[in-house]
Amino acid sequence: MASAASSTCQRRYDVFLSFRGEGINTFIDDHKLERGQVISPELFTAIENSLFSVVVLSQNYASSRWCLEELVKIVECMKSRGQTVLPISYNVDPSDVRKQSGIFGEPLAKHDQESLENMGKLQSWKDALTQVANLAGWDSRNKNEPLLIKEIVTTILNKVLSLSVGDTENMVGLDVRIQEVEMRLCLESNDILMLGIWGMGGIGKTTLAKAVYNKIRNQFEMCSFFENIGEDLAKKGLIRLQQKFLSQLLEEPNLNMNGLTSIKERLCSKKVLVVLDNMNDPLILKSLVGNQDWFGGGSRIIVTTRDKRLLALHGVFNIYEAQRFNNEEAFEFLTHYSLKHELSLDDYMELSREVLGYAQGLPLAVEVLGSFLFSMTREEWRNQLNKLKCTPNLKIQEVLKISYDGLDYKEKNIFLDIACFFKREDKDYVIEILDGCGFFSLSGIRALLDKSLITIDSNKLMMHDLIQEMGREIVRRQSLQEPGERSRLWFHEDIYDALKRNTASEKIEGIFLDLSHLEQTIDFTAQAFSRMGKLRLLKVYKSKDISRNFKDTSNEEKCRVNFSKDFKLCYDCLRCLYLHGYSFKSLPSDFNPKNLVELSMPYSHIQQLWKGIKVLEKLKFIYLSHSKYLIETPDFSGVTNLRRLVLEGCVSLRKVHSSLGDLKNFIFLNLKNCKMLKSLPNST
Repeated sequence: MASAASSTCQRRYDVFLSFRGEGINTFIDDHKLERGQVISPELFTAIENSLFSVVVLSQNYASSRWCLEELVKIVECMKSRGQTVLPISYNVDPSDVRKQSGIFGEPLAKHDQESLENMGKLQSWKDALTQVANLAGWDSRNKNEPLLIKEIVTTILNKVLSLSVGDTENMVGLDVRIQEVEMRLCLESNDILMLGIWGMGGIGKTTLAKAVYNKIRNQFEMCSFFENIGEDLAKKGLIRLQQKFLSQLLEEPNLNMNGLTSIKERLCSKKVLVVLDNMNDPLILKSLVGNQDWFGGGSRIIVTTRDKRLLALHGVFNIYEAQRFNNEEAFEFLTHYSLKHELSLDDYMELSREVLGYAQGLPLAVEVLGSFLFSMTREEWRNQLNKLKCTPNLKIQEVLKISYDGLDYKEKNIFLDIACFFKREDKDYVIEILDGCGFFSLSGIRALLDKSLITIDSNKLMMHDLIQEMGREIVRRQSLQEPGERSRLWFHEDIYDALKRNTASEKIEGIFLDLSHLEQTIDFTAQAFSRMGKLRLLKVYKSKDISRNFKDTSNEEKCRVNFSKDFKLCYDCLRCLYLHGYSFKSLPSDFNPKNLVELSMPYSHIQQLWKGIKVLEKLKFIYLSHSKYLIETPDFSGVTNLRRLVLEGCVSLRKVHSSLGDLKNFIFLNLKNCKMLKSLPNST
C-alpha cells in the first residue's frame, strides 16, 4: 500500500510511505489511488513528487509485487532526483532484508516460482532491497513502539523543515551559482574535499550553501547543516558543541561523547556532507573538521565565512567567492515584491531604480528594502528613501557590522579611515599614510580584503557603498548630537558646526573638508584647533580637483577657508596636512611636525615653505602645484626620505635648492609649466 502527505512546498508531497498493510494500522489522508494489474502512472508521479520516501520493511513486504515495484521506483528517484529514502525494519532483521534470507526471503522465492514474468524483475527487486537495507534507518525489534514512532516522526519532521524550500524558491540566479559550486565540489571524485564559500555579509552565502546541501545530500551516508555555531559555543562550550555536531550527523540525540577524538573515530569510514555556516573562529573549525582523515572517502565539507584568512589557516584554498546580484537579477528579485502590490508602471520603475542604486546588488539590501518599500504609498517610499540618505537601515547595518566587530583595534582604525577618507584612493599612497600612523597597514588591508570589507581595483581601495555607510555610521554614533566629539569628520556641515562653535575636542583624529560643497566661508583659527591634540589627518580640498596630478582649472574659485593670522595646529600626531589655497606666504616659524608623511598645498600663496633646515625625516610627499607665488624651494637636507616633489604650475619658481640632488630615496619630480625656472641642481 502507499500513502502521501500533502504539502504546500514546491513538490506535491513531503513523504511517500511504502508498506505492506497487514499488521499495520494507518490513516491515509489522500484520495485512494486507482489500482490495476500494473502500477499506475499516478502512483509513479506521487513517488517522484515526494521529498522523502519511508519504506516499512515488514515480514510480508516482499510478498507484494506492488510494493516491490514501488521500491524499484523509489530507488530510481533516490539516484536521479536526490530523494531521501528512510527504511524501517519492522519486526525483521535488517541483514535478512539485505541478503533476502530467512523469513523475509521466503516470499521472493515464491515470486520466482509463480511466473516466468517475474523472473526478469526479480533481480531488480533484490537489488532495490539490498540498496535500501544498506541505508541508515530504524530497527523496531526490542523497541518501545510508541517511542519509536515518535522518534521517526520527529526525525522526518526535522528533515522536512531543514530543507527550507521557501528560503530559496524565490532566489533568482541561484541555479547558476549552484552549478558553479558543484563544479568545485567534484562530486564524482572519491577524494575528501573542503570548499569555502566566502563573501561579504548579506551576499547570500547561507542561501547558496543550503540550496547546494539540499540538492546533493542524498549522495552521502550522513549529512549535517550546522548553523548558529557562535551562539551555541557561547551557551554550551566547545565540548558540547562537538557533541551536538556529532549527534546531528549520527542522528543520535542522546549521544555521549568521550574525548576530542570521538569525531574522527565515529566518522572516519563514513561518507559525510557537512556545511558549517557562518564560521568565524579557526579553533571551532579545527575542533569540528580537524583533518581530512577524520572523514571517509568522498566526503565534502563546505564552510561559509566572511573571513578568507580563516579558510587559509585551515588549509582550505578551494574557495568560491559569492557574487552580488547583477542588475537583471536584482530587478527580477524586486518583481517578486511588486506583484503583491498595485503600483503604476512609472512608480514601479522609479522605485526599482532607487532601490537598486542604493543596494548595489547586495541581496540582503534588495530583500529588506523591497519587502517594505513596495507596500508604501508614493509619498511614503519617497520619504523613506530620503531618510536612508542620512539614516541607514538598521537591519542591513547589523548584518554588515559583524565583519567590523571581528577586527582588531588597528584594523578597525584602518577600516574607519578608508570608509571616512580614503575610498578610491591609491593603495600604496594610503599604506604610506597609515603606516605613518603606526597601523601596520599592509597586513591590516589584507585583513579587510579577506573579510570582504574592501576590494582593490586598478590599485585603488574600493568599498561597497553600504559598507562605507556602515563605517561612517559607527563614527556618527560616537556622538549623535555633537560632531566635535567624534573621531573623524568629513561632512562639511558637521565640520562647520564644530569649528564655528569651538566644540572640536581632543577625540578628533581626522578632518577632510571638501570645499566643493561649502557654501559659506569657514574660519580656521588657533582656538578652533587648540584642543585637537590627536589630529592625524587634515585635508582641505576640492573634490573636482582631488587627483594628485593636480590638473589646472581655468576658472579657479576663491578658497572658502579663512586662515586666521594666528592659525596653528598641534603637530605631534599630524601625518597628513593638505591645505588647498593656503593664504600665507610661508608656514609658521614653529612648524615642526616630526611625524608628517604628506605636505600638500595646491593653489597656495606660499612664496617659500620654510627658511633654514627643518628635520622632517618621515616626510615623503610634498605637493605644491599651482602655487603661483612660490619663488624657491626650501633646503631639503633634513627631509632625508622625501620621495616625490610636485611643483607643476608654479609659474614664479626660480630656484630648486641644491640639496634635492643629494636625497637617496627621491624618485619623482614634476616641474611642468615652471616658466621662470632656468636650471636644476647638477645631481638631480
